[in-house]
Amino acid sequence: MSVPRRPVVVVGAGPVGLTAALVLAQGGVPVTVLESDPALSTASRASTFHPATLDLLDELGVAAALRAEGRTVHEIQWRDLEQRLLHRMSYDALTGRTAHPYRVHVEQSRLTPLLLAALEAHPHAEVCFSSTVFDVRPWGNDAVRLWIDGPAGLRAPLDAGYVVAADGSRSTVRTALRLPSRATEYPWYALRVVTATALDGLLPDLGPLAYVRDPRQSFSVLGMPDHWRLIFRLPADVPRGQVTERRAVGALLERALPSCAGQLDVTDAHTYRLASYVLPDYQVGRVLFAGDAAHLTSTAGGMNMNCGLHDAVAWGRALTQVHHGEADPGLLDRVAAERRAVVKHKVIPRSEARTAGIDDADGLHRALDGIGRIAADPGRVTDYLHAASLLDCAPLPRQQAR
Repeated sequence: MSVPRRPVVVVGAGPVGLTAALVLAQGGVPVTVLESDPALSTASRASTFHPATLDLLDELGVAAALRAEGRTVHEIQWRDLEQRLLHRMSYDALTGRTAHPYRVHVEQSRLTPLLLAALEAHPHAEVCFSSTVFDVRPWGNDAVRLWIDGPAGLRAPLDAGYVVAADGSRSTVRTALRLPSRATEYPWYALRVVTATALDGLLPDLGPLAYVRDPRQSFSVLGMPDHWRLIFRLPADVPRGQVTERRAVGALLERALPSCAGQLDVTDAHTYRLASYVLPDYQVGRVLFAGDAAHLTSTAGGMNMNCGLHDAVAWGRALTQVHHGEADPGLLDRVAAERRAVVKHKVIPRSEARTAGIDDADGLHRALDGIGRIAADPGRVTDYLHAASLLDCAPLPRQQAR
């Protein structure tokens, strides 16, 4: 029996997988995306898109539509429990360093339909839903063979010149290749409380991105297009089932927002784990790893998903060059090393720094003093936001890269 072969197969139709596929398709590379679910996910997950990411999505033709569906954030605020404004930094400081001197708050489930629609414009790109990869193996010297459970229970092999594994933190591809998968849990987890109440109508001058830092209670505030999120960090020894109970959420909000807690329409409260993991090598033969399949971070600052999208662009560009004979396969080794170094030496330290000291009064005061010194110096504000936006470690937009 003849086994079909594709130049590149992407496993996973989340934001990372679809971004990699769109870069490839726009570069003239035939690409197949395999997704185990019957449709795009609508789960509420990552929700922040940084300037560096918006630059790259603009290159793919989807940034403007994404911004139209989201909430544009022009500054970061630091506040205390009385909601006094302690410090602020404006993204205007990045003007000239990015075409998008702001970040956008919108759920990742709003991005994936835009990417899918853009992919559908390319006849050499295909997205196969209800197609579960259950085994992956090197096949000869120039291929990877995947075994797939397809629609209606059909099982079939598929060969690929290269595979991009973008199938999440529980990556089937990673498991099939027997790669290390154990993440290190942080000694805390996150509680996300969602309210339909417009917090900026209750709290004067509240922006859609605020870090409340106070020895009595610290948390983050994110304004979304149609709701607000309050994100708390809780010790791992506090039972997760208890903190989402209505009474527990109410008591927490009384501490966090004493002036308006009783006015909040809470629509959801759920927890999620926080863990750190970096794959030892992002390239295993002809299989390339991106996004959560390659790395996890604390999620603070929304850096992990943004970094995953940067992985996708880097892999898509490199594979395009290799496919067209414009670069030798050694380019893939270099990209793998570069993207892993970004996570190890920049993304993880920066995401962990976002919450450093908040459980200790002295540490919190030192952290706030440090933010205050930065906020008072325009040059340091620019440098801070440049790093926070991953502009120093994302692939450059093609126009700047030339």
